[in-house]
Amino acid sequence: MAKGGQTPPAPGSPELRAAWARKEAGDVAGARRDAERLLSGTPSPEDRAEAEELLRRTATPRGLYAFALVGAAVFVLLLLLALTRYA
Repeated sequence: MAKGGQTPPAPGSPELRAAWARKEAGDVAGARRDAERLLSGTPSPEDRAEAEELLRRTATPRGLYAFALVGAAVFVLLLLLALTRYA
C-alpha cells in the first residue's frame, strides 16, 4: 500500500509499461512493435489484455483508408481530365 506522497506502481510488466510510455511519447510504431513482441510470448492474462488494448488504441481507423481511396480517385479523375483537355 502506498503511503502519503508515494505513487503505487502501475500494473503490468515492465515491458508493457515501456510500450505505453513509448506511445505516450509519440512513438506509436515502436509501442505497437513492443506490444506485438509481448503477445508473441506467453504473457499473463492481464498483460495480454493490456497489450491488445494498446494495439486497439493505436490501430489506423478503417474510415481513413476509404477517405484516402476517394482522394486518390478524385486525383486520378482530375489528372485524366487535364490530360484530355490539354493533349
